[in-house]
Amino acid sequence: MQLGKLEKVDLRKQWKFEENFSEWLAGEENISLLSEEIGIEFYVVNQEEHVGPFRADILCKDENNHFVLIENQIEKTDHKHLGQLMTYAAGLEAVTIIWISKNFTDEHRAAIDWLNGITSSGFNFFAIEIELYKIGDSLAAPKFNIVAQPNDWSKTLRSSAKGEMSETKTLQLEFWKAFCEYLENSKSKIRAGKPQPQHWLSFFGFGKSGFHVDAFANTWDKRIGVIFLMTGDKAKENYFKLKEKYEIEINKKFNNELIWKQSEDVKECKLALRHSADIRDRNDWNKQHKYLKEKIEDFFEFFVPLIKQI
Repeated sequence: MQLGKLEKVDLRKQWKFEENFSEWLAGEENISLLSEEIGIEFYVVNQEEHVGPFRADILCKDENNHFVLIENQIEKTDHKHLGQLMTYAAGLEAVTIIWISKNFTDEHRAAIDWLNGITSSGFNFFAIEIELYKIGDSLAAPKFNIVAQPNDWSKTLRSSAKGEMSETKTLQLEFWKAFCEYLENSKSKIRAGKPQPQHWLSFFGFGKSGFHVDAFANTWDKRIGVIFLMTGDKAKENYFKLKEKYEIEINKKFNNELIWKQSEDVKECKLALRHSADIRDRNDWNKQHKYLKEKIEDFFEFFVPLIKQI
C-alpha cells in the first residue's frame, strides 16, 4: 500500500498577513475547529474589536454569554502581543483568552502558565500553536496544538482551600469527573469538555459552530438530563428550521419526551430530556452515568446528520 508524505506548509504562503488569518479563523467551520480543540463552545461576535487604543483580533462569546478573546500571530510570539492581550482582557473583562501563534517562546509559554496559576477559576488562558500540513497537491489542513492551558484541578483545589467551593460544587465536580472516567472506560466516542464544579458538562463534535450538547445534574429538583443547544446569531433560525422540517421525526425518535424551548435570549434555543435522579446518591452514579451516556450518544447520532441539512 502506497501512502502519501505529510508536508508542513509555511503559514505565510497561506496567509500573507495576520488579518488574513484572522478572517479565515472567524469563519464558522474554522472557529468550530478551534472550539472543539480546547473544549469550549463559542461563536464570533466581532472582528477587530476596539479596546482603548488597540483592536482585538476576534471577539467571541461562549454558551454562558461570557467573552472569549482571540489574539493571533503567524510568527513567533513577542512582548507586544502579550501586552496587548492583557489590555484586551482587562478592557473586555474576558473570561477565556486564547493566544494563537506560529511558535511560542519558553518565556511566553511560562507567562500563560503564570496567569493561569494566579487567577481564579473564572479566567482561562490558552496558548495555541497553529500548523498547516498537506499531502501532495491536497489543500493545506490546519492543526491546533495546545501548549499551555488552565490547570483547572489546581485552581479548584486552591478555591476549595480558601472556602470558595461549596459542598454542592464539590459534589458536581466529583460527579462529572467520575462520568468522564465512565466514558473513557466504556470506550465512548463522545468528547466532553473539562469537568467543572457546576451543574452541567458540555460535549462537542458537531463540526459546526453554534451546536453542542450539555449533560446536566440538578440537586435542587433531583433531575439529570441532556440538552441539545443551538447558540449564536442563528440560534433562533436553526431552531425554527428544525421545528418546521423535523419536529414530528424528532419527537417520534425520543418518544415525545423532548422539551422544546426557545429562550427569551434569541441566541440560545434548546431541546431537552429530563430524568429523575439524585446525584447525592453515589451508589446510583453508575446508572445515572449509563443513562447520560446513552442519551448523549443518541443526540449526536440523530442530530449530526440533521444539522448538516439546515
